[in-house]
Amino acid sequence: METILRVENLTKAFNGFTAVDGISFDMKAGEILGIIGPNGAGKTTTLQMITGLTTPTRGSVEIFGLPLADRRKEILQWMNFSSSYVSLPYSLTVRENLMVYARLYGVKDPKGRIDELLESFEITELGNRTTRKLSSGQMTRVCLCKALINAPRLLLLDEPTASLDPDISDKTRTLLRRIKTEEGVSILYTSHNMKETEEMCDRVVFLDRGRILATDVPDRILKKFKGVSLEEVFLKVARNTWGGE
Repeated sequence: METILRVENLTKAFNGFTAVDGISFDMKAGEILGIIGPNGAGKTTTLQMITGLTTPTRGSVEIFGLPLADRRKEILQWMNFSSSYVSLPYSLTVRENLMVYARLYGVKDPKGRIDELLESFEITELGNRTTRKLSSGQMTRVCLCKALINAPRLLLLDEPTASLDPDISDKTRTLLRRIKTEEGVSILYTSHNMKETEEMCDRVVFLDRGRILATDVPDRILKKFKGVSLEEVFLKVARNTWGGE
């Protein structure tokens, strides 16, 4: 199976503090790979290095078999990113925002693609509304539309359902699984919702204090940490009661 993403010895230090400490993992085509861990574990810094927003202190990132350091512009054409904590320009309407990104990515039939995505996320009626008038949940769905505008091969999602109610969260997870199955999209997924992580992810990278504690399917991680759920394991790690360093 094709390796979409390979991270080797990835390290990032800030003024003597090591946020990410020599982590290595890979991701296969069509896989949903979760990155989890307590606050300060290094999840956001890792995502920033994978998108090229932050330069590693050492180590490397390879995406689609290409080195990110040398081929970032080419690589970014085939990937995208969404976070519940990122917004879009407030003075533009939803459609205007999405049209900007569609043109940046050279999307064919941008209007048709925008219509398709708005319908998929059940927000067609928001198309002509300025983004300043959106609720946090509505903005989250618009950002997910933005992240899918270019039909990416690799999708990075940072807490994608954090602002959504249970009904829309469930519909969003169903849509993402369908996209994975039907379009073969690989999804790198961070969440503090451990039930969601167990439901969504094929494998999980568990970080703590910048290092990888485990990389495996959720069931084997439960056995390793002697937990009945990922939430229990998460609490053991966060409270340093699991018996490790």
